[in-house]
Amino acid sequence: MEKKQSEKKYFDKAEAGIHALFLLCGVISVGFVLAISIYLIISGIPAIAKIGFTDFLFGKVWQSTAVEAKFGILPFILTSIYGTAGAVLIGVPIGLFTAVFLSKVASKRVAGLIRSAVNLLAGIPSVVYGLVGMIILVPMIQKQFKLASGATLLAAIIVLSIMILPSIVNVADTALLAVPREYEEASLALGATETETYFKVSLHAAKSGVAASIVLGIGRAIGEAMAIIMVSGNVANMPKLLGSVRFLSTAIASEMSYAAVGSLQREALFSVGLVLFLFIMLINVILDLVIRGGSEK
Repeated sequence: MEKKQSEKKYFDKAEAGIHALFLLCGVISVGFVLAISIYLIISGIPAIAKIGFTDFLFGKVWQSTAVEAKFGILPFILTSIYGTAGAVLIGVPIGLFTAVFLSKVASKRVAGLIRSAVNLLAGIPSVVYGLVGMIILVPMIQKQFKLASGATLLAAIIVLSIMILPSIVNVADTALLAVPREYEEASLALGATETETYFKVSLHAAKSGVAASIVLGIGRAIGEAMAIIMVSGNVANMPKLLGSVRFLSTAIASEMSYAAVGSLQREALFSVGLVLFLFIMLINVILDLVIRGGSEK
């Protein structure tokens, strides 16, 4: 009896220790997010105050090293929005069709091979995507459209659409596999075809997971820098499909290395980071609302 009580006390202490460890990990994670948020706010607000909120967010000229420096980031904001939207328009249909094929149509062997390829695609470093795009895609666009340079918004959209595929395919595939088979059997019994069942029943049942995959893809597209800086031209122009552009993320990556400590240029780059961070936070909020809404329904 005493042995059982001692064992129970031991397991209770072990369980309490594990709970405390999990709580500590959660607190550390939240602490990192708060620390990053506070640091970006403290570092980014002064430049916005000096430049002016309107001039900073809606200014069309970025000349950070000129004698009369200008720090308008509207071209960066619009380029990030257009580039992300274009990548989503291309990548989401391909990713969803692939996920439906893997989870509902393909044999186990074929699905396993494709999933391995998708996972490999997810593991490729960003710089490799940029290198391949710079060597193959950029000259192709230059030749096809007879441009002075093929490093354009179009090249960035194509590279981004490829880079977001693993996020969309993996999450959507997992969500579709979790749909109860009874839903599909009931649809087929009512006379629906397999294609109708997959797109009208399975996708509808897995919509929260599918929405999560899309938002994750958007988050990667907005935050990507290294690959995009190699194929977009990295020029602070207003966005044009066949023109060289600069994204919010690439603006930070390209100038932070030589921005003097304490200068307005460096502070403005922190402000750009703050805007980018707010974009990503907004996406996470949307993701949370979509998932909660789907769960409640």
